[in-house]
Amino acid sequence: MEPLASKIRPKNLDEFVGQEHLVGEGKPLNVAIKQKHLFSFIFWGPPGTGKTTLAKIYANCLDAKIYELSAVSAGKADIKKIISDGGGIIPKILFLDEIHRFNKSQQDFLLPYVERGDITLIGATTENPSFEVIPALLSRCRVFVLNALADEEMKKIIKRTGLKMDKKSQEWLIKMANGDARQAITMLENTDKLYGNINIDNLKNTLQSKFLRYDKAGEEHYNTISAFIKSMRASQPDAALYYLARMVDAGEDPKFIARRMVIFASEDIGVAQPTALVVANAVFRAVETIGLPECAINLAHGVVYLCQCKKDRSSYNGYLKASEDVKKYGNLPVPLNLRNPETKLMKGLGYGKGYEKYSKESYLPSELKNKKYFM
Repeated sequence: MEPLASKIRPKNLDEFVGQEHLVGEGKPLNVAIKQKHLFSFIFWGPPGTGKTTLAKIYANCLDAKIYELSAVSAGKADIKKIISDGGGIIPKILFLDEIHRFNKSQQDFLLPYVERGDITLIGATTENPSFEVIPALLSRCRVFVLNALADEEMKKIIKRTGLKMDKKSQEWLIKMANGDARQAITMLENTDKLYGNINIDNLKNTLQSKFLRYDKAGEEHYNTISAFIKSMRASQPDAALYYLARMVDAGEDPKFIARRMVIFASEDIGVAQPTALVVANAVFRAVETIGLPECAINLAHGVVYLCQCKKDRSSYNGYLKASEDVKKYGNLPVPLNLRNPETKLMKGLGYGKGYEKYSKESYLPSELKNKKYFM
């Protein structure tokens, strides 16, 4: 039986809800569709924000044949099959969901077909493509960032399901879904099937029911990684190992876990123990080299080490404060003594004059002379 989310999927931009910065009048995807401009791009954003739907709308409006693959299960043979498939002059669009799951070898294999225009690639990912897509392929794709859906947008989508509920139940559902339309629709559909009446209690019971499959890209993904990070921050190795085991058991990408550990080493440990970043990077490299299941041992090793490290967020907090001033004041003039006198004219204007290598005088712009970011 066709899922409700599929039944009510928008067929065109007029029906599509959200992502106005991409599909609104005069915005890039809207213009590309109207002009029938065929090009490769990658959608980067949270789950349930319209990546698959927009790919289908785009392909349909360009009269192209769309081939849908998931990088979790697809391989080179699937790419070859699409290339060899006839079709004359009809353009071929490959929609590759979870493109971050394609390894370097698979992406290298895909690259020449995209370069020659044999296929137009639309990738979809919840991960930063800068980390997961090889530079050569990334350079041939435009990246469109999708945002989690706002509450009002979620209300419009919920209304489209035709399923009735009271206002409090709707508010609870929107809060639970956290901008993920697919999760909200699935919750509604399953609650209706299980209980025939949609209210907060029945929604909660459905959420706890095994009727809902664990979604590695959904709320459970974000809840668990949040608990994992907070356990390391609180120096609780037992809790951190538990959440690590949950993620590994659920099939979470180990590189995603290792990358968060690298970030944690600088964000939460920082100057208190600088070697934490060295260890975290070593764990990330081990994960890349070894892979599952054995790399879980490397992850566990790193997690316990990071938990036991002293914590110091001063460097990270200092950067955030400095960033606020950059946004507030813009590009303030660099003091003349710090400027590089590359020409005689510059030297004559005072560039580099009075510069001392180990001066204790503030090097900040004059407007920020007394500012302290790192404390």
